[in-house]
Amino acid sequence: MEELNALLHGFTVALTPFNLGLMFVGIILGVIIGVLPGLGGANGVAILLPLTFTMPPSSAIIMLSCIYWGALFGGAITSVLFNIPGEPWSVATTFDGYPMAQQGRAGEALTGAFTSSFVGALVAVLVFTFLAPLIANFALQFGPPEFFSVYLLTFCSFVGTGKGNPFKIIASMMLGFAMAGVGIDIVTGQLRLTFGFTELLSGFHFLVAVIGLFGIGEILLSMEEGLSFSGHSARINPRIVFQTWARLPHYWATSIRSCVIGCWMGIIPGGATPASFMSYGVARKMSRDGDRFGTGQLEGVVAPETAAHAAGTSALLPMITLGIPGSPTAAVLLGGLMIWGLQPGPLLFVEQKDFVWGLIASMYLGNIAGLIVVLTTVPLFAAILRVPFPIIAPVIVVICAIGAYTVKNNMLDVWMMVVFGVVGYTFKKLEYPLAPMVLALVLGDAAESSFRQSMLISQGSLSVFWANWLVGSLTTLALVLLFWPVISRLLARLRASGRGEVIRQRAVD
Repeated sequence: MEELNALLHGFTVALTPFNLGLMFVGIILGVIIGVLPGLGGANGVAILLPLTFTMPPSSAIIMLSCIYWGALFGGAITSVLFNIPGEPWSVATTFDGYPMAQQGRAGEALTGAFTSSFVGALVAVLVFTFLAPLIANFALQFGPPEFFSVYLLTFCSFVGTGKGNPFKIIASMMLGFAMAGVGIDIVTGQLRLTFGFTELLSGFHFLVAVIGLFGIGEILLSMEEGLSFSGHSARINPRIVFQTWARLPHYWATSIRSCVIGCWMGIIPGGATPASFMSYGVARKMSRDGDRFGTGQLEGVVAPETAAHAAGTSALLPMITLGIPGSPTAAVLLGGLMIWGLQPGPLLFVEQKDFVWGLIASMYLGNIAGLIVVLTTVPLFAAILRVPFPIIAPVIVVICAIGAYTVKNNMLDVWMMVVFGVVGYTFKKLEYPLAPMVLALVLGDAAESSFRQSMLISQGSLSVFWANWLVGSLTTLALVLLFWPVISRLLARLRASGRGEVIRQRAVD
C-alpha cells in the first residue's frame, strides 16, 4: 500500500501541465531521433541533455526518459518502411517488418510493432514499480566494499557477457577509467594526468565526452557512408489498427517470452539489442510458423519489439536503485542525475521520493503518449527521411556544439567534443565498443572512491571483499563473469573430449 500511495503521488507530480507538455515534446523529439539512422536513444539524450539544465530534476528526467521511449518507438518506422534500422535494436524488426511493407502490409507491421513495444514497456514498468523499492531497501545495507563489488560486477559482466571481442571491451573500458582519473585526486587532492593544463583540473566533463563519442562520431560515420533513403509509404487508419489488435492475442506466448527475455537482459547489462535478437531467435524456434519467419510474419515483428522495449525500460531499474546503468542510455541519464546534484542509489528513494515516483509515473504516461503519437503521425515522421542527409547532418553538428559549449560556457569543450568525436569514429571503424568506455567514465570515480574507502577500512587487505556472504558472492560472481569466455572455452573442450572418448570407447567395443 505504501508503494501504491507513493505511485499515486508520483502521478500528481507527472500530471502537471508543464510535465505533460515536456512528455509530448520528449516523445516527438525521441521519435525523430529514432527515425534518423545513426543517432539513437543514447545519442539523443546526450545531445539534448543541456536543454534540461534550467529545469527541476523531476521535469528534466521526465523529458529525457520520454526522448528515450520515443527513440525506442521511432526505430521501428525506418526498419519497416525503409529496411534501415533507425536503432541497433531494430535490426531484427527488419527481418519480417520490411517484407510486410513490400507486401502492402506496412500499416499492419507498424501497428504490431508499436503495440508490442507498448506491451513490453508496460510489463517492464510494472516490474520496476514493485521491484525497485525492494532492491533499494536491500541496498541500504551496502557499505563501500558492497558498492565496489557491485561496480566490479557491472564492469566484469560487460567483459564476460558482452557482444564482441573481450580484449576490445577491456581496452575501451581502460580508456574510460583513464579519462575518469584526470583532474584532482578525490582522496589526496593531488593533480593527476593534467600534463600542466589548468583546463583539465576538473577532468573531462561527462557530457562533452558523450556528445562527441555518440553524436559527432555517428555523424562522421554517416557522412562516410553517404546515406540516401528510399522506401515504402505507410498509412495507419482505425480499421488497420483494430484488425491488427484482434490478431495480436494469438501471439500471447511469444509476448510473454519476449517480456521475460527483455526484462532480464535490461536488468543485467545486456541491453535492448541482444534482447531483440535473442527474442527473435527463440520465437523462430518455438513458433509453429518458424520456418516462414523472414517472409513477412507479424510474430517476427512482435518478438523483437516487445523484448527491445522491455529491456530498454528495465535497464533504468539498476540505475535508479543501485546507481548501476543497464544500458548506454541509462549511463547517460546517470550522468544527468549527477549533474543535477542527485546521487542514484537506494538513498534516492528516501531523500527524493517525488523525483523517483514522478519518474515511475511518467513511464506509464510516457508510453501511452508514445503509442498515441506514433500511431497518428507515422507518415509525418517517415517524411523526415525525404530531407537530404547533407541538410540534416550540419544541423545535428550545430546542436552538438551548442550542447557542449553550454556545459561550462567554454570554447575548449567544443574542441574536446570534436576530439571525442574522432575517437568515437575511430572506435566504430575498428569495431571497439563505446558503451564500456562510457560506463567507466561515468562510474570510474565512484568505483575508485568505494575501493579506496574499502582499503582504508581493511588496512589494505583485499579480504574485505569476501568479508561476508553478500560482498563475497558479488565479488566471486564478478570474477566468474570476467573469465567467462575462458571458462566457456574450457567447458566446451571438456565436452568435446568427453564425446571423443565415448566414440573411441564404442569403436573399441
